[in-house]
Amino acid sequence: MKKNFKFLMMSAAVCALSVGFASCSSDDDDNNSVNPNQLSETEQTIEVLTSTYVEDVVYATYTNLANAADDLYNKIDGAKAKFRAGTLAQGDIDAICTKFLEARAHWEASEAFLYGPATTFGIDPHIDTWPLDLDALALSLSNADQVAMLDDGDDGIAYAGAKLGQELLGFHGIEFILFRDGKNRTLASLQANESDKAFAGKTVTGEQELVYATAVAGDLRDKCFQLEVAWRGESAAKAHQDRVEECELETQIGSLYYGENMLSAKKAGSTYATWQAVLIAIFDSGCSNICAEVANTKIGNAWSGEDVNYIESPYSKKSFQDFYDNISSIRNSLYGGINLSSPSSKSLMALVQQKNATLAAELQAKLDAALSALDTCRKGTAFVDIISSGTRDANVQKAIEAINDLDDSLQQGASWASKL
Repeated sequence: MKKNFKFLMMSAAVCALSVGFASCSSDDDDNNSVNPNQLSETEQTIEVLTSTYVEDVVYATYTNLANAADDLYNKIDGAKAKFRAGTLAQGDIDAICTKFLEARAHWEASEAFLYGPATTFGIDPHIDTWPLDLDALALSLSNADQVAMLDDGDDGIAYAGAKLGQELLGFHGIEFILFRDGKNRTLASLQANESDKAFAGKTVTGEQELVYATAVAGDLRDKCFQLEVAWRGESAAKAHQDRVEECELETQIGSLYYGENMLSAKKAGSTYATWQAVLIAIFDSGCSNICAEVANTKIGNAWSGEDVNYIESPYSKKSFQDFYDNISSIRNSLYGGINLSSPSSKSLMALVQQKNATLAAELQAKLDAALSALDTCRKGTAFVDIISSGTRDANVQKAIEAINDLDDSLQQGASWASKL
């Protein structure tokens, strides 16, 4: 239930420039009836926190992802050249694996705002579909003509993105090439023919695998550039903008980039009719959606037995790390920054603390509990090993319950925001 408080009034300029949020008056709506274009102090506060959210969370995360994906592509492309020259070393492979996990972490930490171009342009399923279709991959890589198509620079990247299909694209195809049984791929393994059982009867070399990984990493990089540019627009790196334009990738909703669209709430052209709608999107379309997906699909499908093969990141054995980063993306969204130890004074959580202390305390407690439960899981047995062994690890069930509890509180947050 909405609670009404009496607050000190202050000018819009002071509200925008103060260290924390300006408080809001219950009389704002009456004042707005004089000028419908004037924002109430509550709306001004939401506008400020939205700017923090967009710039310090969304922009920052997608910029980090784009840069890491670019580095990953360059390292894999370089490894392909070194492999052919006979100079590839284990240290090169290890560096690629480290960069992969960095890029992967940035992606997973973006999933509390998949409601933007990641969904609209189909980028999420394009770069993050699992399980990997190993049988199809074996057929593709044993086809010399198809490998030659992939081994053609930018044209090979375009071929991968258009022809391979999402079951062979993105993070998990690259993950298979780089990791085995939770460990970095060894140079000796890459120098031998592929030995996974799906490749039985087929001869696939490490060189062919690196050709595939390079093309898929290039496609992954381009999609991450698209995410960055679609949100940031002309403030994205010029080289990233140029590549997105070269690939003719969509970046706008109507005439606006996604950051502009959110920051233009209540104005003509924006899809957000009110500033309250922005908060609902963050709570519901963003945070709640990934919360439910982690508990009920990412963990739940395999845990329930519905699909024991539906396991994210099985080759690196980083499933629980993925889930932890997903919930961290919720914390970042609420706190108004990346990996902050406490909420920014201009954050969504700060607004909730100011206007509904009970809800804020519940959100914080549930968030802490979900992260703690997943931290326990990631320090234990890998999810893929738990499922394959058929054991019933009580920590997994506790994590599911804690994440669902957090989702309930996020839904309460969305309801509360709708009544501001």
